[in-house]
Amino acid sequence: MLKISVKTSVSSTAQSLSTHPGMLSGPGALCALILLKDLLTLSGVKKHSLYYIYTALSKPVDLPGVYQFTAMGLLDDTQIDYYNSEEQKKIPKQTWMKEKLYEDYWEKGTQSRKSKEQWFYKNIDILMKRMRHSESDLHVFQMRTGCEVDYDGEDFLSFDDKESQWVAPVAAALPTKRKWDNMPILNQYTKGYLEKECVDWLKKFTKYEENETRNGYPPECHMFAKRSIRDKSIVKLSCMVTAFYPKDTALFIRKSRTSLPEDETESTGIRPNHDGTFQIKKSVEIKEDEKAEYGCFVTHRTLSYPIIIKWDGKCQDCSPEIDVVMIAAVIGAVLVLLLTVAGVALYILKKKGIIDTNSSDSEHDSYLDIY
Repeated sequence: MLKISVKTSVSSTAQSLSTHPGMLSGPGALCALILLKDLLTLSGVKKHSLYYIYTALSKPVDLPGVYQFTAMGLLDDTQIDYYNSEEQKKIPKQTWMKEKLYEDYWEKGTQSRKSKEQWFYKNIDILMKRMRHSESDLHVFQMRTGCEVDYDGEDFLSFDDKESQWVAPVAAALPTKRKWDNMPILNQYTKGYLEKECVDWLKKFTKYEENETRNGYPPECHMFAKRSIRDKSIVKLSCMVTAFYPKDTALFIRKSRTSLPEDETESTGIRPNHDGTFQIKKSVEIKEDEKAEYGCFVTHRTLSYPIIIKWDGKCQDCSPEIDVVMIAAVIGAVLVLLLTVAGVALYILKKKGIIDTNSSDSEHDSYLDIY
């Protein structure tokens, strides 16, 4: 069943800025109205996704890098284009996007996003009134539309492709359902976009990207240990794998050549890097004096053989002897500096005749205090 889901939620606590430019949540924020996904089940086809995320604020925010309206395209969770209300220009964020798509594509995309920007400003007011949100608070209206393989979503509003009508599982969505059901052109466009246009662009972008990175990029693996903040007798041992493409990879922390169960390790999950590659880190806590052999085990399609790294037993900040040496070195350096400054000061005072070489320490101290 083909669905578009529209999700809205309200945050009652302050939220921090997202890693994506212009993404913001705040007190009483209308966090998201999200148009989601083409639901396709294609047996044996690798999962890919194409989303466009639009974010509008109810009023300007005087913060660097935060705009009243932003839009971006994401292919497999990697940003491929970007637009904001200040520059008002759709720009490529990947080299292959710039090379494969002509100037006409970017000009039309810019005009389209300018129109969407005005649409968002108008409709955020409608939603605020419907949900009785205060105009004094900052609200965020966010829409995500796109398609992907093997996804299911159902929140605020969904589109039934078979019946060509909207389904409202919550009362707040009923006014929108009634209005959109009475707009057959909108329903036809929605169905056509999800079934054909979005999927066509997804296939095209995926092909461009795969041609650019056909051989992929092999992962780089690093293993390191740091003392736990909570318990000084515990060491946090981490395997960091980065700079790989595509994102499908397997990383295990091994103890005595046996992979640790997933529930015994902490994982960041696979995350995108700024250059289109990916990274993942897994960690495990062990006793500092544990003698077992630990290592990282990594597999990726670009590798002929797995990467196997053994921990050398070193820890960046674990040894108490290191702390003692560092403290002693710092104290020694400070003493040398103080003695040097004192010597220079005495020399200057003697040269100027301010102090006499025959003066006692008590006279010298008293004179300097008055001076």
